Amino acid sequence: MPDMALVPAINASRKTTDPRSLEWLEADGLGGFASGTVSGIRTRRYHALLLVATTPPSGRMVLVDGFEAAIEAGGRREFLSRQHYAPDVTAPADAAELEAFIHEPWPAWTLRTPTGYLVEQELFVPAGLPAVALRWRLVGGTGGAVRTGATDSAAKPVQLVVRPFLSGRNFHAMHQENAVFDFGAEMGEGRVRWHPYEGVPAVTALANAEYAPEPLWYRRFVCTEELARGLDFVTDLAAPGVFTWDLAAGDAVLLFTTDPAALARDGESPADAFARLRAAEALRRARFATPLHRAADAYLVKRGAGKTIIAGYPWFGDWGRDTFVALRGLCLAAGRRDDARAILLEWAERVSGGMLPNRFADAGDAPEFNAVDAALWYVVAVHEYLQGDGWSPEPPVGVSDRERLEAACRAIIGGYASGTRHRIHMDVDGLLAAGEPGVQLTWMDAKVGDRVVTPRIGKPVEVQALWLNALRIVSDWDPAWREPYERGRKSFLERFWNEAAGCLYDIVDADHQPGAVDASLRPNQILAVGGLPFALLDGVRARRVVDVVERALWTPLGLRSLAADDPRYAVRYEGGVRERDGAYHQGTVWPWLLGPFVEAWLRVHGDTADTRRRARHCFLEPLLRHMGEAGLGHVSEIADAEPPHTPRGCPFQAWSVGEALRLDQVVLRRPRLSSACA
Repeated sequence: MPDMALVPAINASRKTTDPRSLEWLEADGLGGFASGTVSGIRTRRYHALLLVATTPPSGRMVLVDGFEAAIEAGGRREFLSRQHYAPDVTAPADAAELEAFIHEPWPAWTLRTPTGYLVEQELFVPAGLPAVALRWRLVGGTGGAVRTGATDSAAKPVQLVVRPFLSGRNFHAMHQENAVFDFGAEMGEGRVRWHPYEGVPAVTALANAEYAPEPLWYRRFVCTEELARGLDFVTDLAAPGVFTWDLAAGDAVLLFTTDPAALARDGESPADAFARLRAAEALRRARFATPLHRAADAYLVKRGAGKTIIAGYPWFGDWGRDTFVALRGLCLAAGRRDDARAILLEWAERVSGGMLPNRFADAGDAPEFNAVDAALWYVVAVHEYLQGDGWSPEPPVGVSDRERLEAACRAIIGGYASGTRHRIHMDVDGLLAAGEPGVQLTWMDAKVGDRVVTPRIGKPVEVQALWLNALRIVSDWDPAWREPYERGRKSFLERFWNEAAGCLYDIVDADHQPGAVDASLRPNQILAVGGLPFALLDGVRARRVVDVVERALWTPLGLRSLAADDPRYAVRYEGGVRERDGAYHQGTVWPWLLGPFVEAWLRVHGDTADTRRRARHCFLEPLLRHMGEAGLGHVSEIADAEPPHTPRGCPFQAWSVGEALRLDQVVLRRPRLSSACA
């Protein structure tokens, strides 16, 4: 439990609008990452320098949490870093001030000490390696210590002293002082190796520095974002020793890794390894066409021999539903068809009873089959992969690949039609029924204890849109599915229309009771008009749905998950776990829904050059401005329902970025053929 005695003082000091609280992310393509804040103060348990996936993309562990850095010159020590300690102390108070910060192509700080030393600090994570690389450079200062690219032999020594903080913990856990931590180090030329715990990967540091053991515990760091989430927020970290450089003589480089052989070549100095990795990474990142393309790259990671998509940083893994919603933007809209192929084939072998796993545990446990829609989103993603974008020539899909993908889709449809877990089955009306008490099957999946907040048992509207799209897609390969599709579409049009509200019911046959309906005004109905290959509604009814959704649910950051006049409406997503999960889908704004909404809006307003310009200006541009408001260069998972729509949840979310990219590159790019189910 959190140390509640610390809560009042820390809450009173939190400044949610401080730009220094903005977060940066460096992902390694394996499931690991480095992350932190512009201020350098760790506010989450997930903020770390070396956070690795021991079984990519899972088994994630924090090995190096951060560091303390200081300049020593003329008998004076001036800190470049600050730390936040309990009860609510930020120290040292006179640390260097932030002169400038950039996050592209990677995080870089310009820091000025009280006596005028100007130091540049940068870090990046090289793609495909469990590593992080840091460099400090003296670019201005007193006493003649100003570097211009060549060493000034007359410059006075300016020592940089860096003390790394280590843990060796599951990335969801906190770390406490203990007697087991092994501070011992193996030291060689240009490298230091620590192995703090049995069963935890060893950490190697490569540095053009002197290292001196100086084992210490730094106690009671405070993570304010964990406090805000109602979780444990105080941690202890181990500091095994210090690295020392003379910045007046040259740049300081420091690399941390669990795989030193892959990081540095035989006989290569730490400085040369850093320079080689930096040049290669700069070239790789320069190839991305837009900031959205660069953001998309962070979510594509290795799984086994294939690939998958991390749903969000810092705490999500690769979730089935999120993967296939996001894939259309992150891969197909971004022109990364090889990655789409690898992901779809990797998941093709995981169909079980028609279902795909929605979640792989981060370590140890079996996959969870608790999503009715994940497998249906997979069918949609396969369809769009096989179809291509329709504008540029695509390499043909190989016969073997096509057969494997189509077989997976047939297995999904067949399994659902005949019945599978959680009472998922095709009913006599051709629609898909699903759900049982205690299980959250739709994307509105919050659960508080044993209570499912939005159970949505019966026939949810977006599940029918996905089901009918899947039937329509598979019927092109197997005409036997055409009749169930026609029957289901006829039932949908007859049973879901709510004339009194001018839109669609959220659920029919609610709780499996024939004729019972849930008329909650939610955004799920938008998928019957936009966001999928085949629209279920057209004409006046489609326009009325879009108008209702725009009027009641649209915000600049996405769609509200519930209308404001509903008594369950939650204005803000905040508080402890129970409060946040209770608000998750009860008004909270979801940016990913902007993709289906804008596509639906264009369908009913006419997909012309003028309407696309209007839609880009009114709907997409506000979302793109958000890329500088929380997780830098990315789009958040959720936001508060009411202005100022404070970003919440994961600051780096795959389907939020994916749908923004799909809008930018596909939906708003040029006219497409109208796709209707007729």
